Amino acid sequence: MKFSPEELKELIRNAADGEKFPLAKLITELEKPNSFEFRKLLFDELEKSGFSGNSSLTVGLTGTPGAGKSSLLGEFSSEFLKRFPERKMAVVAVDPSSHISGGSFLGDRTRLSLPTREKRIYFRSQPSQLELGGVNPYTYHVIRLLRCFFDFVFVETVGIGQNEIEVSKLADLSFLVMVPLGGDQIQFMKSGIMEVPDAFILNKCDEEALAKASYHTLTHTLEFLRDLSPGGSVPPVFMTSVKTKRGIPDLLEYIVSEKPGDKREEETLLQIRKWVKNEYGNFGLRILSEIHFPKNADYETYEALAETEIGKRFKDGSATRSE
Repeated sequence: MKFSPEELKELIRNAADGEKFPLAKLITELEKPNSFEFRKLLFDELEKSGFSGNSSLTVGLTGTPGAGKSSLLGEFSSEFLKRFPERKMAVVAVDPSSHISGGSFLGDRTRLSLPTREKRIYFRSQPSQLELGGVNPYTYHVIRLLRCFFDFVFVETVGIGQNEIEVSKLADLSFLVMVPLGGDQIQFMKSGIMEVPDAFILNKCDEEALAKASYHTLTHTLEFLRDLSPGGSVPPVFMTSVKTKRGIPDLLEYIVSEKPGDKREEETLLQIRKWVKNEYGNFGLRILSEIHFPKNADYETYEALAETEIGKRFKDGSATRSE
């Protein structure tokens, strides 16, 4: 591990005080491929220091490229800092990686104009690393860390559809950001959008007639699909504009009024399944279904148990990772 126990404690204390460089150092270690030992020590120390992250709200934003997610989030962040001086927020922006070079432009930070020395906000860019679902393998651990220090953690991803719903599994509250004239009723139903968001944002509502036409099309589609949604409820639709500041205060009030979910253990098990699937395929998932995990354990405990049990089967020569 890169840090001694005392250095780790010092980094945690400074990160809790809003210092960005110590927090960035912790995140950099989390984003390394072989971070298990560091993660175990870090989250054990955080728990001992009283940082659970249970009171933090995680908000996911997804949508097609050009929907204005980053600009909207920048305007939202500025309004948040003005209206809630006692609260803190963090942003994780995941950019798509190139299928040719594997690199990522990480251009979301150019859309956000935020005060650099403001300790109540933190911004982190990540590449998707070609992962379906819009988040990379380390995004979850970064979110776990940020929850310990911030009241709100926003996760912005690109892409929407049946493969790009991963952010909804990490978020207490998820939004789909759309633009006027983004499609007709059939297109809305085809894209599987009802599977993803808790609410919709119709952004770039600068031209009233176009905005209203798309708003009514979307709300009518949601009414038509009411019977397919959990509880028969219809998600709210917010009309926003960064140019005119339309709808930003209402959206902010809606978000800050929400409470964190009580399904963090379920979230952890979902992430374990994703890790096992990536590492060991269907063979690993079959073994995972046979493991009796302890209640309310942390991710690293589940990971160690899963790897031990799967490793035993591999030593028996009964399967390969490609299965």
